[in-house]
Amino acid sequence: MYLSTISRSTPAQAGRRPTIRAVGGTVVVLGTVSLLTDISAEMVTAVLPLYFVVMLGMSPVVFGLMDGLYTGATALLRLVGGYVADRLRRRKAVAAVGYGISAVAKLGLAVAAGAPVIGGIIVADRAGKGLRTAPRDAMISLSVPEPLLGRAFGVHRAMDSAGAFAGPLVALAVLAVVGTTTATGFSALFLTAFCIAAAGVLVLVLFARDREADRPVTTPVTVRGAAGLLRHGDVRRLLGVAAALGLSTIGDGFVYLILLRQHEIPAGWFPVFAVGTNVVYLVLAGPFGVLADRVGRRVMLRWGFAALAAVYLLLTVGAPGTPGLCLVLVLYGGFYAATDGVLMALAGPCFPDHLRTTGLACVQTVQAVAYFASSVLFGLWWAGWGSSAPTGAALVVSVAALGLTWVLLPRRTAAVTS
Repeated sequence: MYLSTISRSTPAQAGRRPTIRAVGGTVVVLGTVSLLTDISAEMVTAVLPLYFVVMLGMSPVVFGLMDGLYTGATALLRLVGGYVADRLRRRKAVAAVGYGISAVAKLGLAVAAGAPVIGGIIVADRAGKGLRTAPRDAMISLSVPEPLLGRAFGVHRAMDSAGAFAGPLVALAVLAVVGTTTATGFSALFLTAFCIAAAGVLVLVLFARDREADRPVTTPVTVRGAAGLLRHGDVRRLLGVAAALGLSTIGDGFVYLILLRQHEIPAGWFPVFAVGTNVVYLVLAGPFGVLADRVGRRVMLRWGFAALAAVYLLLTVGAPGTPGLCLVLVLYGGFYAATDGVLMALAGPCFPDHLRTTGLACVQTVQAVAYFASSVLFGLWWAGWGSSAPTGAALVVSVAALGLTWVLLPRRTAAVTS
């Protein structure tokens, strides 16, 4: 088995090719699926903190637990989904099941009442995300040459963030028509989100193609072979970076709640913060992906960590006025653009084709578990001492994580074989 080096090779001629044409149809189709799914998901995500805190009266501790559940509670299912997709060589089918589960969960939110039931539905929704993410990213990674992975993930994440940009706007429109603080308004929002998510599942089933499934089997996929990935130094270092990224991220909801309180903005405008972040992500994801292919994906990740540290610094000292608020949102969107797809582009070539989904699932699982811990701890700390102290701690963690990237991701790494 061969694990290729984490490389930054980028042919000059590839950089001159039009980005969308260079990445091919698979990336565009999966980007369309993600666009629709993210409209649906961000409609819900944009209002969940408001729904939890305003409608249900949850404390920061409970909100932190719910926010952690939303991203990290089903993290281990990513490993199962990744391994099954590799074992059966049916990445598209596993992804479709994941997208379908998340779509149906939106219906559950429309009729749920009480924190325990909502928590269960959130777990189901995230179970769907856990199943679909690694197979989808593996399909992208295997559909383009390695030197173009940064731009491929950049195009996908740009389309994904276009949906994330539109989602809060749709949520804002629905709540404006039906009512911001009424149960009917939230039910209408969740039903609308289900319909959009179902459209995304149809696009995946009808138009996406898993090219790897058409190739002859060369190496069998076994549990022992998958576990053997952890023996390699490159993989362990990559997982360390994923853990640092997860621990550094306190969650969008907390960032936006702090901004809401610092600037005394009416609660109905809460989704606009997500819009601001996502429009920056939308604008920068593609260019940052291309830039990562040219200057190095490690370099881009480090700039992402630096942007996150700047966000926490501004939240700690208090971002002054509207310019300060806008700067926080720009830096936060830049952080996501410089880390999300870039991490997957960096990770993909580390794993052999037949274990690509499992490997990416490992990276995503470690990041999700670390994020779960970060979100819960931040909520507990906020409940006991207010938001200032934990935000300062998040700043320290993000700076430390930035330093770790120089240790865990050296400039050059040799190929590993076993």
